[in-house]
Amino acid sequence: MDARIPQKLRDFCDQNSRQLLDWRDSLSLEPFRSSGKRARIRLVMAGSSSLPKIGVVTLAIMNVTTVVSLSVLPSEAKYGPTAVFYYLVAAFFFLTPVALVAAELATGWPQEGGVYRWVSEAFSDLWGLIAIFALWLAFTIMFPSCLIYGASALAFAGPDLRWDEALAANKHYVIVVVLLLYWAATLVSLRGATTVARVAKWGGVIGTILPAALLVFFGVAYFASGRPISADISWKRFFPHLVDLDSLVLAAGVLLCYAGIEMNAIHVTQIENPSKNYPKAILGAAVATLLIYALGTLTIALILSPAQIDLTQGLLVTYRDFFTLFGLTAHGMGVDIALALGAFSSAALWISGPSCALAVVGGSGYLPPFFQKKNAQNIPSRILFFQGALVTLLTLFFVLMPSVEATFQLLNQLCTTLYLLMYILMLAAAIRLRYSQKNTIRGFTVPGGLWGMWLLAGCGIIVSVAAFFLSFLPPSQVFIGSPILYSAILLASFLAALSLPVGLYLYAKPAWKPRLA
Repeated sequence: MDARIPQKLRDFCDQNSRQLLDWRDSLSLEPFRSSGKRARIRLVMAGSSSLPKIGVVTLAIMNVTTVVSLSVLPSEAKYGPTAVFYYLVAAFFFLTPVALVAAELATGWPQEGGVYRWVSEAFSDLWGLIAIFALWLAFTIMFPSCLIYGASALAFAGPDLRWDEALAANKHYVIVVVLLLYWAATLVSLRGATTVARVAKWGGVIGTILPAALLVFFGVAYFASGRPISADISWKRFFPHLVDLDSLVLAAGVLLCYAGIEMNAIHVTQIENPSKNYPKAILGAAVATLLIYALGTLTIALILSPAQIDLTQGLLVTYRDFFTLFGLTAHGMGVDIALALGAFSSAALWISGPSCALAVVGGSGYLPPFFQKKNAQNIPSRILFFQGALVTLLTLFFVLMPSVEATFQLLNQLCTTLYLLMYILMLAAAIRLRYSQKNTIRGFTVPGGLWGMWLLAGCGIIVSVAAFFLSFLPPSQVFIGSPILYSAILLASFLAALSLPVGLYLYAKPAWKPRLA
């Protein structure tokens, strides 16, 4: 190395040689003018100069659109005001830590792979495989329940409530519509990130933000009118009964309501003064998300008693009741179609993201060559088709079960356990990397140094671990038959899901690793 290069810079390059090699193809040297006599060179991330800057409000809206899902409101509305307590705890001790930690990881290791890259850098490829497969399987399991909600919304677009409810409960109708919606979303995802972003943007605004605002408006108007309410909204109902473990199971699912906040962390490099403005965007998104969830949940609880709340139709019945009460029945169809559009756009967004991250596993030699093929838009098409086959089988299993609500709850809890495992590994990786790769360049760092990282990531880990174990308990609010059998099926399903990445790691063949051109 040139002797004129300062010793500190040489030491830094030696310590970060792996990261610099990873960035080699994404960095360029550009000359720029200066007032001094010497020519200067600046290091530019390829394409970054052409990327438009994102404002604080824009990033906050992106996070709200990504995270908020109105389909989860009925399951939490069974709690009444207690749900608000859970939303607050999850927002402070889970949502905020995950968002800030993800921003540090995304700017320190901006290469493709996301959580797989982060966890592998901190621990090993095996743990990275477990993390990314937990994420991918969680979304695969989530699709049927998300799209069944979309199918129910389309059914409720009809003029007769009794006929609509019967159609929404018809298993043949649900199977056909769910599969049509899913495969249509898959075709959109195969068109590339630009098409997905366009669909997700408009679908999120029309199918999530506007219906959420309308629901909150109805709730405030209903409460102000002095009509009878179904929920006890006194302060004594705000705090949960911590000794009743069964009632805490659905509360553990609140963390899943905030899932996905880490996906937008990569955009932190497009913000002016990220160390100051990114926390502002996260705070704004957290407050908006909290208000939508809290007020939306209370709105359902105001008009429906816990016994009347159905996990798949509760939100739709609430909209229908409000439109009837306020003499706006003719306009209900538009909201139902908008909700279905929201479910469709969410599916399109979440099909491509985790699957593209999973494709990076193939580049590391842990996927058979068959699954490493990408189309002209650089989308791992065969992974998407394989995921579609799994979703099709899950949908058939889901809909053909005798108790749809119990199966809905089982899949949601399995999805929660897998997603929480990924978050536990991600947060632990952030702490580990502060020690093992402390000199790695980070465009954004969690405030407070090591103490700040331990505080935020530690809070997230504690909350996630507690919710993880609670998720294996059967819920008391949903009839599930034998509690022991229910928990056994859930645990067996979780272990079966983990066997996939472990098996790929143990039996990966050298021929699976792509050859460099």
